[in-house]
Amino acid sequence: MILQALTQYYEDLLALGKIERPGWSKTKVSYGLVLNEDGQLTQLTHLQKELVRGKKTVLAPQDHLVPSPAKRASGVLANFLCDNSGYLLGVDSKGKPARTAECFAAAKTLHLELLQHVDSPAARAVVRFFEHWEPAQAVSHPALQEDWDDLLKGGNLIFWYGNAPVAQDPAVADAWTQHYEASDDAAEPIRCLVTGRCGPLARLHPNIKGVAGAQSSGASLVSFNASAFCSYDHEQGANAPVSEYAAFAYAAALNTLLSDRDRVCRVGDTTILCWAAGGQSAYQDCFIANIFGDSYSEKDLLSTLHHLAQGEHIVWNDDQLDPNTLFYVLGLAPNAARLSVRFFWQNTFGMMARNLARHYDRLEIIRPSYDKFPTLPIWRLVQETVRKPSPGARPAEPNPRLAGDLLLAVLSDMPYPATLLDGIALRIRAERNVSRGQASIIKAYYLRNSSNSKLKEVMTVELNEQSTYLPYVLGRLFAVLEAVQQSANPSINATIKDRYFNSASATPSSVFPLLINLAQKHLAKLDGGLSLYYQRKIADLIDRITQTLPARMTLPEQGAFQLGYYHETQKRYTSKSKKEEQ
Repeated sequence: MILQALTQYYEDLLALGKIERPGWSKTKVSYGLVLNEDGQLTQLTHLQKELVRGKKTVLAPQDHLVPSPAKRASGVLANFLCDNSGYLLGVDSKGKPARTAECFAAAKTLHLELLQHVDSPAARAVVRFFEHWEPAQAVSHPALQEDWDDLLKGGNLIFWYGNAPVAQDPAVADAWTQHYEASDDAAEPIRCLVTGRCGPLARLHPNIKGVAGAQSSGASLVSFNASAFCSYDHEQGANAPVSEYAAFAYAAALNTLLSDRDRVCRVGDTTILCWAAGGQSAYQDCFIANIFGDSYSEKDLLSTLHHLAQGEHIVWNDDQLDPNTLFYVLGLAPNAARLSVRFFWQNTFGMMARNLARHYDRLEIIRPSYDKFPTLPIWRLVQETVRKPSPGARPAEPNPRLAGDLLLAVLSDMPYPATLLDGIALRIRAERNVSRGQASIIKAYYLRNSSNSKLKEVMTVELNEQSTYLPYVLGRLFAVLEAVQQSANPSINATIKDRYFNSASATPSSVFPLLINLAQKHLAKLDGGLSLYYQRKIADLIDRITQTLPARMTLPEQGAFQLGYYHETQKRYTSKSKKEEQ
C-alpha cells in the first residue's frame, strides 16, 4: 500500500511537471568541470552556496538535475556525467590507487560508449576529455589547485560546457534516456507487485535520503541482503518483485517529499511525511498547521477542522481543499542501513479532519493565564512525558515509538497508546505537579479509552462542582488544603504538595487524616472571613465523601484525583485574577 501510494504520487507530480521523468534525479553537486571544445579542463566552477547553519556560515552543495546515479554496494560502478573525483578525474584521498584507476576506467568506458557517436559539441568535448585526460596530471593542474583538498573529500562533480551543464544538452540527454530504457529492457521481466504490470525487475532499490538519524548517503526502504530474508533461492529484489519503474517512482516521490524541509516534521526519532492525491501541496500545509503548528489561533484551526469534518470545501492559502481527497501520512525511523516504517495512515482528508477535531475536543481544558499556546500539537503532547530540560541542557528524548503510535491513534480515532499515560504518570510522580498539558492528556485518554461512566463524568473542561466521585473530590480537597497552607504561610517555599501529593493520590486513607489535622492549625492563623471561607469549602468537600477512604487507588482513580487537583487549582487562580481585574 505504501509503495502504491507513493508511485501514484510520483505520477501525479509528473503530470504537474513537478518531478523528473524516469532516469533523472536531483543530486547535490559541489563543482563543475568546465571543458572547452577540445575536451581540455579550463576551470573548476563552484556550484555551492552559502548557508547559515546554527552560528556558522558554510558552503553547501546545490541540487542539479542529472542522470540518476547507480546504487553502489562495494564494487566499481560509474555514474553518467555526475560523480566524485575518483571516477571523473581518477584521483581521491582513499589511498587505494589501483581501485581509483579502476573507477576512472569504468567512467571512461561508460562515457565513451554513450557519447562516441552523439553529434553534439558538448558530447564531443566529454569524449575528448576522457580520451586525453591523464589522472597523474590532476595534482599539478592549475584549475584544480585552489580547491584541491575539498575536491578530494568526495563531493559530486559534473561536466560543464558552454555556460551550462552537459546534462542539459538535448542530444546528450537523449543518449542517456535511450541507454536507460535499453538497460531496463535487458533486465529480467516480472509481474510488478506495485503496478500489476510486467516490467524489468529492480534487484536493488534506490536510496532514500533525508530521514533524520539515517545514513547521510541514503538508506533502503526495501532490501534483502542476508539469506534469512530470502526464500526459494531468490536473490535481492526477486524476493518481492518490484519493477524498475515502480522502484524509481516511489523513491523519487519519497525523496521529493523529504527534500521539502518545510513540509517534513520530526517527533522523537520519527520523520513524518504527508501528501494528498493529485499532488496539491495546500493539503500538506493544512495538515501540518493543524497537527504540529502552534502559530494559528485555536479558533481558526478548529473552524477549519469542523468545516472539513462536515464535508464542506474550505480555502487554505488561496487553494480550495476537498474533504473527499485521499490523504496519506507516513512515519519513518532510522534502522541501521534501512528505514523502519513507524506507521502508515490513509483515508480522506475530511476523515482526518473529523478525527483530529474529536481529538482536540477531548484535549480542551481550562488553562493558566500564562499559557499562551492555544492548542497542544503532537510534539508538545509527547514532550509532556519527559522531564523539562534545564537551561543549556539537551532535552530528554521521549519513547521512540510514542510519537508514531500517538499520531496513528489520533488520525484513526483509536484508543490512545498506554505508553502516553505511563509517561504522564511518571512525570507527575516525579514533579508532584499537574501541568496543563498533562491534565489535557489525562482527560483525553480516559474519555477515549475508558468505559467507566463515573470516571468520564469528571473529565470536563472546567471544574465539575457537582461531582461526588471520590477520587475527584479528594483531588479537589487536596488543592484546598494546599491553598489553606499557602494563605497561612505566604512565604513558604514547599507546600504539602511537595511532600504528600503522590501518597495522597495513591494511598489516601493514610494521608488525608494527617492533612486535615494540619489544616486546622493553618486555619487558626487566618483572619475570620478567610478562615470561615476555607472551613466551609473543606466541609462541603468532606460532605461529598460518603464512603471510607480507600487504602489504595487505581491508576484511573489517581488520574481523576490529579484532574480534580488541577481543576480546583485553576478555579482558585481564575477567581483571584477576576478579583484583581475588578
